[in-house]
Amino acid sequence: MTEPIAAEALAVVERLHRELGPRRRELLEARRERQTRLDAGEDPAFVTRDGDWRVAPAPPDLVDRRCEITGPVERKMMINALNSGASCFMADFEDANSPTWENVVQGHANVRDAIHGDLSLDTADKSYRLNDEIATMLIRPRGWHLEERHFEVDGEPVSASLFDFGVSFWNGARYFYLPKLESHLEARLWADAFRIADDASIRCTVLIETILAAFEMEAILHELRDYGCALNAGRWDYIFSAIKKFRARDWVLPDRAQVTMTVPFMRAYAESLVTICHKHGAHAIGGMAAFIPSRKDAEVNRVALAKVREDKQREASQGFDGTWVAHPDLVPVALECFPRVNQLDVLREDVHVTEADLLSIADTPGEVTPDGLRTNVSVGIRYLDAWLNGVGAAAIDNLMEDAATAEISRSQVWQWVHVGRFTPDDVRAEAAAVDASDEAKRLFLDLALADELVDFLTVPAYAHLD
Repeated sequence: MTEPIAAEALAVVERLHRELGPRRRELLEARRERQTRLDAGEDPAFVTRDGDWRVAPAPPDLVDRRCEITGPVERKMMINALNSGASCFMADFEDANSPTWENVVQGHANVRDAIHGDLSLDTADKSYRLNDEIATMLIRPRGWHLEERHFEVDGEPVSASLFDFGVSFWNGARYFYLPKLESHLEARLWADAFRIADDASIRCTVLIETILAAFEMEAILHELRDYGCALNAGRWDYIFSAIKKFRARDWVLPDRAQVTMTVPFMRAYAESLVTICHKHGAHAIGGMAAFIPSRKDAEVNRVALAKVREDKQREASQGFDGTWVAHPDLVPVALECFPRVNQLDVLREDVHVTEADLLSIADTPGEVTPDGLRTNVSVGIRYLDAWLNGVGAAAIDNLMEDAATAEISRSQVWQWVHVGRFTPDDVRAEAAAVDASDEAKRLFLDLALADELVDFLTVPAYAHLD
């Protein structure tokens, strides 16, 4: 039976909610107002912070971030990740977690046990224990747009972000990954949460996974400079964000497999991130390698590992200090691509990214194909099927998929239908062929064929969970 969350931890959440909840709601309304302006043709502009300021120095256990493994807050996967040999482990309450109340409560118990060195698991086949040396753990709470309906303060559900931060902080967590930010003002809200927690050892990394945040990277770092802020290039959500924020433009992206980090708007974002981070003494962390090695097909592994190695070598050559992987077998591959502890001395003064470079979405080469539609519909529905059954990180076609995959899948389908590349009947026919529950199919089709592009699929989907 899952242990209840301690009353002292919930008291922290209550304080955070009362002090920061009204401003969070204002910032979410500001997102909606900005979307209206973007739909009317407004372009985002850089928000910078000049000067020779630097972020607070990284503590000893965050100096080396060459390989970070990510995964859900599930007990067995946490043990395997912490024992993987990676520099860091991001324990994920967000995209890799299906937020049933059972998963949330058990996830926080698992985080607490990991911090105290007590995380273990005994099954009929095997016992799992932490090694003497484990990865440094960072916690990713849920995004500002999400609520935790199972805990109310003053008659309203609390912010899921503040819930996850407050409980994990009380349990001893001090290092955090901050998701889905769209502005430096949202970063300031996190800085205020950290000030309320009143612990100088708090450190954070912001995922630059929305295209609007890419225009404000320097200002985001500045807001969180006292907390040693680093930045991470969250590629799948970034592509989803580009589709969503500029849904009124005719910037149609090709099949998602063709939208690599080398296409113009993605390359500009990655190189700008490194340049801004290193200018201010902050770590720059690269994107995810989601491949899951096959135990049966050596040729699949050979081809996929070569692509992973090429991707990580590209990141290292761009100046990134480290990268993400989804499976322990990829840790050695990533580490060999980053031989130095970090590359903070690589200033990339040759990089000069403009606002137009970040918006060069229409310059993306590639094609929209029936295979691309089939993949998006199939993967999106199968992931939703897993999510609705309480599994937030799902192995699909030799890739570890999370909510970001479902977001880009359904948003691309929505875009392609709205510009006439495919008909709704084309999408329904592909959905009918997927081996998944009717509930998952209905939810995917409702989102992909909606008149308006829904901001986040996890918001309506949350109503389907216990």
